[in-house]
Amino acid sequence: MASLDIRPLGYALGAQVTGVDLRRSLDSATRQAINDAWLQHLVLVFPDQDLSTAEQIAFSRNFGELDDHAFQPRYTHPDHREILLVTNKPIDGKPSDTRNTGRNWHTDLTFTQRPAKGALLLCREKPPVGGDTMWANMYLAYETLTPRMRQFIDDLEAIHDASLVKGLEQRDPEKVAELKRLNPPVVHPLVRVHPETGRQSLLVGQRIRGLIGLSDAESAAVLGFLNEHAQSPEFVYRHRWSVNDLVMWDNRCTQHIALPDFDQRQPRLMLRCSLKGEATGRVLETATSAISDREALMQSLAAVA
Repeated sequence: MASLDIRPLGYALGAQVTGVDLRRSLDSATRQAINDAWLQHLVLVFPDQDLSTAEQIAFSRNFGELDDHAFQPRYTHPDHREILLVTNKPIDGKPSDTRNTGRNWHTDLTFTQRPAKGALLLCREKPPVGGDTMWANMYLAYETLTPRMRQFIDDLEAIHDASLVKGLEQRDPEKVAELKRLNPPVVHPLVRVHPETGRQSLLVGQRIRGLIGLSDAESAAVLGFLNEHAQSPEFVYRHRWSVNDLVMWDNRCTQHIALPDFDQRQPRLMLRCSLKGEATGRVLETATSAISDREALMQSLAAVA
């Protein structure tokens, strides 16, 4: 077993892991120790890991089945569909559609019926200043709500919408239309249970259109409060990238945002492997969607007529 050194980086989440060379195959004890640390700290940072593409894929496979990124095939590695290129460098002579990936708070792929289990992101090039990523602990976001609020939201469902991904207006309209066609609005529980730890966490973010059974105004009020609460500084770890950092996060109990706090003329290249998650959502049935304020008013008037 490798001699792992695990050092917390933040109070809420995040730990640095050293003492292991990820280019080598993991024995079962080391793999289990890394998984245990992942479940405890939610975000793991492995510094100074100069991995080839094949080595990154091999390490990532220790923790689950890998996504082939079929929803963004133009931005996968030419020889390895398991790697998504997150970059502001031109691709095929055109601006990359992934240059603004992750610019609002989100949990990966909640606009699908199978949100990611987690992801492993390797930094290959970075601007001299900025380009940070922040993660928030959604266990703490849920557990610090009052008992009455938890009781209110425990059985609510939210509508996740791919059209709310920030930066779509800067992408090819045809590709955006295809993204929306392939990913109709999906419903997920607002509170979910982690399949390994059994702990409850919030599933919120800025890609939610509304809450099932609530009016637009009611949804906006509830989601506004929950999003502001979930992004509280005491729940957040902010990572300042170095080249050859590999960061691994648990998508089942975190949300994150990629900050645009850097000169976009400076190259940034990140290589991401995504772990497939469980099927937890369902495609929205229009009849059960959030109701508009006008519809709510009409229902109220009908009830007293």
